[in-house]
Amino acid sequence: MKQAHLDIAIADEGWHEALEAAPETLCQQAAEAVLQALDIRGPVEISIVLDNDAHVAALNEQYRNRHGPTNVLSFPGEDAAAARPGQAAMIGDIVIARQTLLREAAAQNKTVRQHFMHLLVHGILHLLGYDHQNEAEAREMEGLETRILAGLNIPDPYRQERR
Repeated sequence: MKQAHLDIAIADEGWHEALEAAPETLCQQAAEAVLQALDIRGPVEISIVLDNDAHVAALNEQYRNRHGPTNVLSFPGEDAAAARPGQAAMIGDIVIARQTLLREAAAQNKTVRQHFMHLLVHGILHLLGYDHQNEAEAREMEGLETRILAGLNIPDPYRQERR
């Protein structure tokens, strides 16, 4: 049974070609993997916008006072634990920038799909309260990401950074 109810908007048509797979399927797989790993029995709702660098740069400036695009933005909503039985908690919104994702995947020698799944998992963890503002938080969040992605047959995204 699906625990994640996703509202997916593909605002940049380049996503279909970039992913070479149905974005909706990949988003659902990532969301369900996170919920299962954290034993969240849901249901939860997540809005995912697959967009471009220009729009993400505008959001980044507006909400984070940072210039330029970033790979993923997360905007937390309700606390998943506060959801009433039988009602889905709207845990937040995620926006991913296609061009930044493509550049990073190439620079890190990852497939686009691998990096996309990593950014989705990373963004969903942010919605659920995880962060990486200090070393301890970063280790915890990266450990969760690595474990969740391994369950999706995706290699450790931090492997090269740890060498």
